[in-house]
Amino acid sequence: MRYPQLGRYPAARHIIAQVSDTHLLHGGAPLGGAADTVGALAQFCDQLERLGDSIDAIVVTGDVADLGEPDAYRLAREALEPLAERVAAQLVWVMGNHDERAAFRTELLLEPAAESPVHRIVDVDGLRVIALDSTVPGYHHGELDESSLDWLDAALAEPAEHGTVIAMHHAPIATPLALMDVLELRGQERFAEVVRGSDVRLILGGHLHYSTNGSFAGIPVSVAGATAYTMDLSAPPRALVGIDGGRSFSLVHLFDEGLVTSVVPVGRFPAVTSFGEEYLAELEALPADERLDRFSRKRPAQ
Repeated sequence: MRYPQLGRYPAARHIIAQVSDTHLLHGGAPLGGAADTVGALAQFCDQLERLGDSIDAIVVTGDVADLGEPDAYRLAREALEPLAERVAAQLVWVMGNHDERAAFRTELLLEPAAESPVHRIVDVDGLRVIALDSTVPGYHHGELDESSLDWLDAALAEPAEHGTVIAMHHAPIATPLALMDVLELRGQERFAEVVRGSDVRLILGGHLHYSTNGSFAGIPVSVAGATAYTMDLSAPPRALVGIDGGRSFSLVHLFDEGLVTSVVPVGRFPAVTSFGEEYLAELEALPADERLDRFSRKRPAQ
């Protein structure tokens, strides 16, 4: 549902919820013996459901399972498929380096097992979402080989009505975590040639386990934080420390012109301030100048 315009910007044409790096294990076992990945995913689902039918797509950018176990994929599907149905959103699965292509296909996509790259195109009301498999079987770094880039080039040959979003696991941006440089995406030079000048509006990534933004070939890149655990960027510069906290997902609002990405903390936290739907409805019913008086004017200190 889209609501009346209260400022200079119209309502977003498309809204995407991006969740990444759930790292589920068989039977819902705690990751590293400590992190409740199943509980974190359930909390994400609860929070996303608050947004009702405003979400157009739920994009899962890889590392759905930590060890590629079939049961871990079933846990993910059992959590996210009913959610997508309840909020009337399309569900887009993207391969990550911890995933295994055969089980990913059979358990999430309900397709026959195969070891070829899991590339897919999903139409979301005129917005083309491309799930691009950047994984290398048996390794954790990413790579886009010539066949994958040829496939992408062909997919982008005709512009989509509302442009294209590429969703991939290994985001093509720099990271301050030195060890993660070893696991970066390879083949970026040709990738840049393929997407530059195309209708690609945004690249979504995961893999890094913290929220960050950048640009690649003139295209915005947004990396979602993980729900499994978060990298501590305040750790010593040459250390790689994952912490049981700081979980988040992202919301992407795509307008006819421009876009906005936002980070949403996962968890239950005490409210400090709150204005409910009734108050917003009251503002919507007022003329513009009266809205300013009602909500913008500073009141004298009591």
